[in-house]
Amino acid sequence: MAIRQVRTIGDDILTKECKRVKEITPRVQELIEDMFETMYETNGVGLAAPQVGVLKQIVVMDVDDGNQYVLINPEIIETSGSQTGPEGCLSVPGKSGTVTRPNHVKVRAFDENMEEYELEGEELLARCICHECAHLHGQLFVDLVEGDLMDVNAEEEE
Repeated sequence: MAIRQVRTIGDDILTKECKRVKEITPRVQELIEDMFETMYETNGVGLAAPQVGVLKQIVVMDVDDGNQYVLINPEIIETSGSQTGPEGCLSVPGKSGTVTRPNHVKVRAFDENMEEYELEGEELLARCICHECAHLHGQLFVDLVEGDLMDVNAEEEE
């Protein structure tokens, strides 16, 4: 396992559409392990493959609910409600902004064994699913921010 470089805003790869994963290969397994390691090292709760320079539809998440989630070829199939709150991104270091997302999300995806499943999430998990799935389609949270981006470090100093 290895910690991979997180691509940051301005890197063209973050604006590209990702390709579907057709099969689990040793390289895909290694990528998933590296993504978890990178996410934990950088104190993230989710990470999408393009954030580490790979244009594949793979997301890993851990929102401190006791589970690690792997979403391969995810498709959001249901949303309801709304929540508005602060959001940040490992690819936009030092910045956060207010974003409105669905409060409840259902996603259909494949796990690390290419077995199809559905995952339902609320609040932080729902926000994370939406945020990470958007990365797979070249979208960043900064496009949804209501108002201005805030400097995270300035908030902590106040």
